[in-house]
Amino acid sequence: MNARLPAAAELEARAAPLSFGPLAGIAGFHLARATVTTQTSFQRHIGAVFELNKVEFSLLMLVMANPGIVPKRLARALAVTAPKLTLLIDGLQARRLIQRERNAADGRSQHLLLTERGRKLARDAAAAAEPMERELLSQLSRAEHAMLIELLGKLSA
Repeated sequence: MNARLPAAAELEARAAPLSFGPLAGIAGFHLARATVTTQTSFQRHIGAVFELNKVEFSLLMLVMANPGIVPKRLARALAVTAPKLTLLIDGLQARRLIQRERNAADGRSQHLLLTERGRKLARDAAAAAEPMERELLSQLSRAEHAMLIELLGKLSA
């Protein structure tokens, strides 16, 4: 039976390209396929190295770029519910990466800031994202990369 496996693999390699049928025109299908590739790369470059998931990484990047951001604005940017954001912030705060600070002008609201440890981790993770992005987008020109970012932004708006 093992003698048939190489022949089957050989036939598969010579077969006509797989038809995606109706899936060929469905953006969600192509996004899902691309997600597998990007998730694998993210895990290798950032997730395993810094012990962050994609949402935690994004949260840290947003707080680094917007010190003092309010949680409500962060929840909208990340497309997560307020309870989910609270859990994320609690987890990052427990790791001493982020801190909540009361608004001096309005004691009811809070601002989010990175701790010194959080700033270092965020800078290091951002630097690790550069080779990850180069690897993922090696098949695209700069213009195609810019177009992809623009189009994905439109889809997520």
